[in-house]
Amino acid sequence: MKIDVTFSSGQLDELQLRDRNIIVIDVLRSSTTIAVALHNGAREIIPVASIESAVKISGSLFGEVTLRGGERNGKIIDGFNLGNSPREYTFTNVNGKSIIFCTTNGSVAMHKSRYARNLAIGSFVNISAIVDYIREINGDFQIICSGRAGAFGNFSLEDAVCAGMMINKLLDDESIQVDMSDSARASLLLYRNLGRSLPKLLKTCDHGQYLADIGFAEDLKICGSIDSVPVLPVLSGTVIKLKKEESRQIDLSVTPQEKQSP
Repeated sequence: MKIDVTFSSGQLDELQLRDRNIIVIDVLRSSTTIAVALHNGAREIIPVASIESAVKISGSLFGEVTLRGGERNGKIIDGFNLGNSPREYTFTNVNGKSIIFCTTNGSVAMHKSRYARNLAIGSFVNISAIVDYIREINGDFQIICSGRAGAFGNFSLEDAVCAGMMINKLLDDESIQVDMSDSARASLLLYRNLGRSLPKLLKTCDHGQYLADIGFAEDLKICGSIDSVPVLPVLSGTVIKLKKEESRQIDLSVTPQEKQSP
């Protein structure tokens, strides 16, 4: 099994990703929010690359069962029903709904990967389910870190550390042989050096600091809670659904440390 890590989806186009096995990571916050939404009963997630695409698609779907969710610069897009905070995607808000999802980085990476052979959406909150999925496929995988647009470039430390944790868990399984690219080795080293204190990592990384500054500090606690949302969002046709249907509700009114595992 060969594992490669790409540190930004901006480096890729959809032709490079066609017919490949892919994991898309956007810890803060798209991957986490998608896992929460599906866990809380959302029927499907439709990732799009632009606000214009979201508006066009929503115009052709049934309004009562379709929501538009997403952000620009971390904040809800004007005219959308929901932003990109996992706390917004409660059972009451999303159960039974299709969600057209548009974010600055995460949904773009997912949209580019829509012709993958296998695609799953991963984060810290469902990392064991993702690793089990990679083992089940037992083929070469490309892990795509969605990265972050902005003045500091498009590398996101939290995404790279999450990729490294996935690789570290794969290496614990002696029944499979893992060959790593240089970027995969770098992710593994980042995890082994920085991943033991996820709360600190998420508070001090660039995007974590930015989210806290604009009022989303509580989201960091949810995004860093390992295996708190143990679901497997996968590509099904052109949309993202749970591999195994679940509709259990999780309580996001308390912090991960206070709530029991779903």
